[in-house]
Amino acid sequence: MDCTAFHEQTVERNVCIVGSELVENYTVYIIEVKVGDHRWTIKHRYSDFHDLHEKLTSEKKIDKHLLPPKKIIGKNSKSLVEKRQKELEVYLQTLLGRFPVAAPKVLSIFLHFHFYEINGIAATLAEDLFHRGEQLLVAGEVFLLRPLQLYAITQQLKLAKPTCANGDAKADLGHILDFACRLKYLKIPGTKGVVGTSNIEEHSLPFDLSFFKSLLQIEITDCSSAQIKGLPSLKPTLATLSIHLSTASMKEILVPESAEFAQWEPEGVDIDCPVTAIIPTWKMLTTLDMSRNYICSIDESVKLIPEVEFLDLSHNELSLVENLQHLYNLVHLDLSFNKLTVLEGVHTKLGNIKTLNLAGNQLETLSGLSKLYSLVNLDLSSNRLAQLDEIKHIGTLPCLEKLSLANNPMCIIPDYRTKVLAQFWDRASEVCLDGTVTTEKELDTVEVLKAIQKAKEVKDRMANNEKKISDVPKHAEGGSKSSSSSCSLAAPLSSSPPLSHFASSSQEIACKDEAFVTKEILTHVDSTLTQRCCNKYNTSCEETPQVKTEIDTCSSPEIPCEPMKYESTSCLYCKDDQEPWTSKLSTPVLPFCYMSYTNTNLDFKAQLSTLICQADRERTASRQCRTTSLEVTHQGSPDSGGGYFEMGLDNSEEIMGCSSYSTVQDKESEDVERANVRLVMWCHCITVAQDVRLNQRTSCLAATDSLLVIFQTRSKDLPSSMQALMESLEIGLMVQYTDVEAFQFDIPETCLSLKVRSSDKQWFFFSDGQNLKDIHTHVDLLMSRAPGELLNESTIQQFIQQFLNSWEIEENDSGVKSGLLTHILDHASLFTPSQEDTNKPQQSSIPSDILSMLHEGHTSIPLVLFLTMRHLCILKIDFMALASKDLTEGNRMRSCAKLTRIPLASTLLNPKQGCTDGSNTIAHRFCNSHVLELMAGHDYLAVVFALPHDKFLFLRQFSQFRASLRDIKTIALLQTSKCHLRVSSATPSKTTQRMQKKSAPQDLQKPQLTLSLLYPGEALIQQLSDENQCPSHLCLSSSLRYLSSLRGEDLVTFFHDNIAEVENEELKHMLWTSVIFYKSPELEMTACILLSTKAVYFILDDAASSLSDQAMMWNWHPSEHKDTDFLISFCFAMKLNELQSVNVGLFDQYFRVVGPSAEHIITCLTRDSYSTHHFLQQLMTVLSLLEKVPSPEPSEQDFYTQFGKKSTGKMENYELVHSSKVKFVYPSEEEIGDLTFIVAERKGSQGSSHSFNILFYVLVFQVRSVSGHSAEKQHQLQPKTLILTSTDIFLLDEDYISYPLPEFAKEPPQRDKYCLTDARRIRDLDRVLMGYQTYPQALTLVFDDVPGPDLLCHLTMDHFADEQERGERMQGNSGAESEVQWCIFVPSAESRERLISLLARQWEALCSRELPVELTG
Repeated sequence: MDCTAFHEQTVERNVCIVGSELVENYTVYIIEVKVGDHRWTIKHRYSDFHDLHEKLTSEKKIDKHLLPPKKIIGKNSKSLVEKRQKELEVYLQTLLGRFPVAAPKVLSIFLHFHFYEINGIAATLAEDLFHRGEQLLVAGEVFLLRPLQLYAITQQLKLAKPTCANGDAKADLGHILDFACRLKYLKIPGTKGVVGTSNIEEHSLPFDLSFFKSLLQIEITDCSSAQIKGLPSLKPTLATLSIHLSTASMKEILVPESAEFAQWEPEGVDIDCPVTAIIPTWKMLTTLDMSRNYICSIDESVKLIPEVEFLDLSHNELSLVENLQHLYNLVHLDLSFNKLTVLEGVHTKLGNIKTLNLAGNQLETLSGLSKLYSLVNLDLSSNRLAQLDEIKHIGTLPCLEKLSLANNPMCIIPDYRTKVLAQFWDRASEVCLDGTVTTEKELDTVEVLKAIQKAKEVKDRMANNEKKISDVPKHAEGGSKSSSSSCSLAAPLSSSPPLSHFASSSQEIACKDEAFVTKEILTHVDSTLTQRCCNKYNTSCEETPQVKTEIDTCSSPEIPCEPMKYESTSCLYCKDDQEPWTSKLSTPVLPFCYMSYTNTNLDFKAQLSTLICQADRERTASRQCRTTSLEVTHQGSPDSGGGYFEMGLDNSEEIMGCSSYSTVQDKESEDVERANVRLVMWCHCITVAQDVRLNQRTSCLAATDSLLVIFQTRSKDLPSSMQALMESLEIGLMVQYTDVEAFQFDIPETCLSLKVRSSDKQWFFFSDGQNLKDIHTHVDLLMSRAPGELLNESTIQQFIQQFLNSWEIEENDSGVKSGLLTHILDHASLFTPSQEDTNKPQQSSIPSDILSMLHEGHTSIPLVLFLTMRHLCILKIDFMALASKDLTEGNRMRSCAKLTRIPLASTLLNPKQGCTDGSNTIAHRFCNSHVLELMAGHDYLAVVFALPHDKFLFLRQFSQFRASLRDIKTIALLQTSKCHLRVSSATPSKTTQRMQKKSAPQDLQKPQLTLSLLYPGEALIQQLSDENQCPSHLCLSSSLRYLSSLRGEDLVTFFHDNIAEVENEELKHMLWTSVIFYKSPELEMTACILLSTKAVYFILDDAASSLSDQAMMWNWHPSEHKDTDFLISFCFAMKLNELQSVNVGLFDQYFRVVGPSAEHIITCLTRDSYSTHHFLQQLMTVLSLLEKVPSPEPSEQDFYTQFGKKSTGKMENYELVHSSKVKFVYPSEEEIGDLTFIVAERKGSQGSSHSFNILFYVLVFQVRSVSGHSAEKQHQLQPKTLILTSTDIFLLDEDYISYPLPEFAKEPPQRDKYCLTDARRIRDLDRVLMGYQTYPQALTLVFDDVPGPDLLCHLTMDHFADEQERGERMQGNSGAESEVQWCIFVPSAESRERLISLLARQWEALCSRELPVELTG
């Protein structure tokens, strides 16, 4: 549509009702609205018209009788509907005529002007930005504008009318312009086709971007390049430009002026020929993303983007790489999924490139990449590379670290990885191929291949020299020599067993690790490695077959190493000075090496298909023979029951009789199709037989179009190659889908169970959740089910909830993932002094419900572990009982399993794990992959994960859920360096040296915090050291005492190693104080407050163990913890983004932080105005880093300050609203008045009015002597509030935590805010004692107990205490009955001096002499 069509003089607006329809029991009228060439339809019932009329009548004074009246009887009759349709059309036309310039808001919404008409669209957007514009700009998020909205703004700017035509200031166009001028991130998503019910096509509407003045990033999708106007006006600020599905040429976007000027050149270039235009360059543009377009060539427009560093041209139609030599700063180039067939001389165009993505092209050679010497990352996946010789072109690149060759024809070559890595020679260990870090075994193979290649070269040179020396050529002999040379190369490659032995023999190690507690866990991995924990290496170990991976600990370092045979080991715990023991336990796991043979490995699937095809033919032949014999024998034989093929664990074949309906055909093509493997899944398989036999094995589940096959590993050694793997596989079960009785999820996304007809066995498969769902879906579609049979499918949340009571169900458990198969072992129960006691049950504080049961041969039966938002759930399953249950039974799993929950708040990772000796590379690798130590209370649990990746999944979820906990959590405080270990003095092996040179795999490394360059500065370190001074009156637990002893950089290191939960978190302030929790107002405890840039951490005293509202599984106290390397403490974290308000107490004596719930209300009793003020100042500074809000009084007035109200940063009603929206609430005059009233009420009506004024308010301790077991008296500090007036001094009990009442409080607190406990006149003060006699730095106020007639004559101290306290107060130092002593300890030295000064001044004014002050010893 032409842009001029929307000028007010020519715009035509029309509305008509084109029909009606009956919906349920009311009539809906179909309205067609037309504005210019745009039209749309809407539907309304009569009640909508009535509501519109009511609003217009009240707001715009419309005639009440303009709308047709209501009808109760016959309202849906055809005649009435037709009549009312005409009347309603006249009504709408009348309204449009009444408001020709701008329709009221209610009418605009009724006619959907805010969706389709430019005035309504602009007004709606302006009002929205009026309310939310400032917040959107402050948040810095990407703002979304549709092309229709931009079109409406563009047309509005062209109209000759005021920016606020309808009189509503909130809908002023200026709000949009002001917002657009300051917006930094914009996204414009277009659409194909019409918008809603209209005829408007967004991709044909032009829009202008020139009114955006500060854009840094813009993304445009599904918009024609012809409709985008004003894009060059963004050149001064734009840094990132993304265009998708919008253009067929780069020139249309980067140089739209080229349509007008045929000859152009970029500015700053020497011009030799005549041009018609000089085009400015994109000086700030560093990232250009033009992926998913229709670009056929990289044209000369790239001259205008010389500063681009990241260029993405993926998913286009490029066939050549050209013109990129103009991009001098280009470091990242993505040309994936184009039509590139050849790369010639790209180094002349990509001189400084570091990352190059060429995936999804048609490349057959890599000769053009041989000189990209700066290249670091190269992706060549999904191309046509078939020859390994092509790798030689990139094998000499000195900086190449990551290479991807997946989905190329060469990937099916046997030993593809090692042959590719061999092309990199000495850099093979530095190259990460296909996202997998090079293993030690692969490096050893590469070394062998290199040695063979060098030997071949030497032999070829010698053969050439012999030819030169010899006078008579011998062609035949030369031919034989060359053939023998090739044979010598092929022989070692095919001999995998010797290579395996060579690799494993270099990996015999020993470990001596102080950081682990000595326990033994023997891990069965279907091929064995025996690890002996000692101080010496022994390279003379002989190789003997083992059935389990055993780890024996010994106290003598002279015991030789046990034999070992493969890469994984479970050397968990080693410690000095531990007596010998001999308990042994087998924990079956799935080795990681099998994970490379999955659905993506086409060669592996093809070889599996061959095995299945061969076994299927043997089964068919056996079935024919069996059928022939069955014709003669009795027909009731049990062998005629099923139609599947099974091999027992003892390799004996059990062939069940064939079904009567099946006919065997010997066509080879059909057999191959029948055995074509569709899905492959490696899993941990538990088999239960009817004779109470339970077996665990590593299995491979393969699904074809007609068969389900279970492969099991025959060999006890880990395969060194695919050929060795195929030789070790045997078929444990092969069954047709029609013979499968059940294949269902017993545990959602965790465990699949298989039951075959006419078999007493049942199989349970544990694997990755996605693999289980894929194979279940595939098998379920092919199984024959009875009509109407339903699957019992539930979510993992519903599965867990069936074991819980209704009050135990967590509200937010959406984060629960699939279960993890584990072996959970108790260290204490494993320790046995002698072999005879091995089978005796050991005493343990840990319930047996969370420990793995032992089966025959001390084999551990695994448990299933779940992580919820607040609990660690452990499911203990009786697999034998489960297999005996009917598959259709509803509570089948619930009756055979028990769920135990451990609070996450009391669960820790053992802080000493991960500290292994550098020489123990194999044990360290296995521990990193499978083993995890947990601490529940003070007990240790050893968790062995059966599946390879489950440990890392658990750690990721565990850290996320622990960080999100809103409870008091236990933490471990390391007293020593995290990996302070002794290294063996033996000479390290070649493998060990290589591992020390090479960095650990990325997924095994602890993520490092990326902090600012200036953190921590020397000034901050000195400040934190000064602040880490604990007041003497605070009682410290052992953990807090250790924390108070840290200084300098040790303090910062301690925070990041033990406390910090968020990356980029910086410690800013420390405060030692007493704290009170809202839910436990009677308990005051010591805490160290650590203020960081992300949260406020409260490191609590051991008394916090009584605060947790969760049911602790073990009753324990941190003092029971005996480990000397670390201490157990408690921590409560309050995220700064959850902080709502801070209530400051009177005279800054304390403050209260308030979060989102009752658990997040904590009062900090600093009893020091300076400490409170300093902490609040630091808190405001840290909160200012979260959000940057503009000044509340900007220099330039805009529409937001005109029509909006801003209180940010202003004090109103004693509330300071911080820029982060946190309220700082200070005491009001009413609060001071209430306290004054209480004082005045106690004094009665006598006394002058000025004596009611409060001179001093301070939080103190009243020291009371308590007789202990020893001869010396112990002192008890009771918190009090001391108030000094002109004539009197008061002691009160104050509720510091309950007032002011939180918003969620439904009833008042149980006690008043102030409760008077004692009061005395200043004139009755006889003397003041100072010193260390009663309590260090305490003040003893000695009063004469003589009540006067003018004050408290009827209210003495006897009214405020019981008989015992009354007797204590009546005694003085000399035993005189007429003296009363207040022993007061004021923690703040400044407050103490001020109290003495004011008290002395008032006493002198009342008694006309100086106050006697005595110093005590």
